[in-house]
Amino acid sequence: MHVTTRGPIDGPPVLLIHGNCSSSGFWEPLLRHLPAHWRIVAPDLRGYGDSPALPVDATRGVRDFADDIAPLLTSFGTKPVVVGHSLGGGVAMQLLLDHPDAIAALVLEAPVSPYGFGGTRDADGTPTTPDFAGTGGGSANPDFVRLLAAKDRGTEEQASPRNVMRAFYVASPESFGDDEELLLDTMLSTATGEDNYPGDGSTSENWPGVGPGTRGVLNTLSPRWLNLSGIVDLPVKPPITWIRGDQDAIVSDGSFFDLAQLGKLGLVPGWPGEEACPPQPMIGQTRAVLSRYGSFREVVFENCGHSPHVERATEFADILKEVVEP
Repeated sequence: MHVTTRGPIDGPPVLLIHGNCSSSGFWEPLLRHLPAHWRIVAPDLRGYGDSPALPVDATRGVRDFADDIAPLLTSFGTKPVVVGHSLGGGVAMQLLLDHPDAIAALVLEAPVSPYGFGGTRDADGTPTTPDFAGTGGGSANPDFVRLLAAKDRGTEEQASPRNVMRAFYVASPESFGDDEELLLDTMLSTATGEDNYPGDGSTSENWPGVGPGTRGVLNTLSPRWLNLSGIVDLPVKPPITWIRGDQDAIVSDGSFFDLAQLGKLGLVPGWPGEEACPPQPMIGQTRAVLSRYGSFREVVFENCGHSPHVERATEFADILKEVVEP
């Protein structure tokens, strides 16, 4: 596993876990605003950045990613603050489940719902269908996957990685500034295929006709395999800070990556209606689980999208300082 490090070994420890279709380099806009005396460790998850494209066993949820990172928790000499973005938020929660005594605090930035991505209907994570239709590798946009694999840097096709990054990673693409090419590089570092992104899929008798497979990234997030709500029962509960943007189009109660929401908007044909297949209430689910967990703080940035540490780097850094050095 490739790991980026910065700062003195004995500095306050911070472990940064990046999200899907990015790498440790996606933290660069934030790193400029963090104290130089902190010990920063930012790994590339398997299949991203400069880490090997090892296969991902989705039947373990996000445990392959968490198990790769777990040794870093004890590499600091003292408990680190763990920061997870999007998919990385799910990995951070898995680390909390597996190693609650090894974490000082958790910062979840636009994290995947504790009940996974898609295919659930209420705050308790009740499955919409028995086979979790509409989730996993089969739910990926094939044009985006094709262009990601081709490392396309253009804007001619709507599903190009650059267009997706501009439209969905932030609310205001102007916030990329001079970092756009760097951030696009992290996106294009994603290994594609059935063992990585997006993974394999299956057919379903339920709308929209596709379901989760057993391999690859998007299947790790299917509620068939992922349920992180067990954090509410941990005997040790490090404090959690949940940071999100109010304009997040990826992790929201009306996500543009949730096929049920796209069906509701008429963008995927045949949607069976709100009662049969409602959009996943992602924010409501996270709030419900964290409320039961108990020790958490929710911070919402206005007019901000899926990546507050990019759009509001200074403000994000200020909140992180309150957690790391209260």
